Amino acid sequence: MFFPKGKRHLLALALALALALAVDVSGPACTLAQPAWTAQASDPIALGWMQGSPPPPDRIIRFADGTYRSFPQWRWSVCHFQQLMPTTPVSRGLGAPRPLERAPRADIETVRFTPTGATEPMTFMEAFDRNFTDGIVILHEGRIAYERYAGCLSEQNRHAAMSVTKSLIGLLSEILIAEGTLDESRRVDSYVPELAASAFGDATVRQVLDMTTGLEFSEDYADPSADVWRHAMAGNPLPKPADYAGPRNYYEYLVTVRRSGAHGAAFGYKTVNTDAMGWILSRVTGRPVGDLLAERIWSRIGADLEAYFTVDSIGTPFAGGGFNGGLRDLARIGQLFLDGGMVDGVAVVPEAALNSIRRGGSRSAFAQAGYSQLAGWSYRSMWWVTHNKNGAFMARGVHGQSLYVDPTAHVVIARFASHPEAGNAANDPTTLPLYQAIVDRLQDSTR
Repeated sequence: MFFPKGKRHLLALALALALALAVDVSGPACTLAQPAWTAQASDPIALGWMQGSPPPPDRIIRFADGTYRSFPQWRWSVCHFQQLMPTTPVSRGLGAPRPLERAPRADIETVRFTPTGATEPMTFMEAFDRNFTDGIVILHEGRIAYERYAGCLSEQNRHAAMSVTKSLIGLLSEILIAEGTLDESRRVDSYVPELAASAFGDATVRQVLDMTTGLEFSEDYADPSADVWRHAMAGNPLPKPADYAGPRNYYEYLVTVRRSGAHGAAFGYKTVNTDAMGWILSRVTGRPVGDLLAERIWSRIGADLEAYFTVDSIGTPFAGGGFNGGLRDLARIGQLFLDGGMVDGVAVVPEAALNSIRRGGSRSAFAQAGYSQLAGWSYRSMWWVTHNKNGAFMARGVHGQSLYVDPTAHVVIARFASHPEAGNAANDPTTLPLYQAIVDRLQDSTR
């Protein structure tokens, strides 16, 4: 397929935007960097990206030319999207941050585990570097047991959450369902008539939330005509070429999505489901999803930092992957589940909303997606549910971002990372057994 020069440039930026902010490929990983890179060699501070007044020409990173998505520049970009593209704030409110108590566990760094498919054990610190970890916070019984930062991240700045964003949208949706504001059994077009002629129109809210919609939408990045390119082009905030005739924002793109297969038959991970859910939430509440997240959750958890969403050319927050926030604050979201939705004795999230997520979705529908490393899992309200003996569940982002909640062991693991491979298949063999090993260590200490 041939694209004019202007469109080729826009397509390249669209692909970069999609891979940077939206996708959570749990199948074969999409390699974006040479395997020779290590966490130490790619450290953005050591490499001097964007340092100086002005920075040297070979140290400048821009959104417009796509350099922000190159590796190792990427390890700087994930903490600086607010400097690269338009954003909208998610207010933390006017109150003081709610302190997190500490109960340090130095023995976390001595945890050893065997990666999936490997024969040799790995240490916690080896995994920290192997996964290009920018920060990890581990809570046990609501207190910080371990906290460590690297790369671009510190306790004072924000990091791109990528598809962890989807789980925040799912949590907001479950709150409205529990309160009776949103009916999960109603058709999408009853809330958003503009979607009536699209594939979403006759799907139920629940089918969108659980991604069991039958959509004609390909996220195959090797195919220049794949739907994900058009989606990313629509959401790209840069001016479009003069001859561009496609959708120019997320709303315009969603109405073009066509049907393929039956709704409710099988799980299929497609970012546009979350964008559709964001539209539904905004229509039901009259609020952009960023404002809604601030009002219902972010301003009520005692967050350390204001968060933000990236936006399209008309200011629409990217519900599918545009959230950026502090790592401790992400951990606070996980702790909400363990505290029954309460913060300092005040109900922030209805317990019914939390329980709906925790029980998971259809395992048979999930199995049809073929995630070999996630056998027995399910997907519910944009959360990944393990159905393991402890009932753990998690939010997942494409470059290793994760929020892992184990309700039995009372453990929350929040991690931001900038792994060079865009796909959880690249880090799951290390991440999942590591998290279990951490849980086992902490749980053993309380028995």
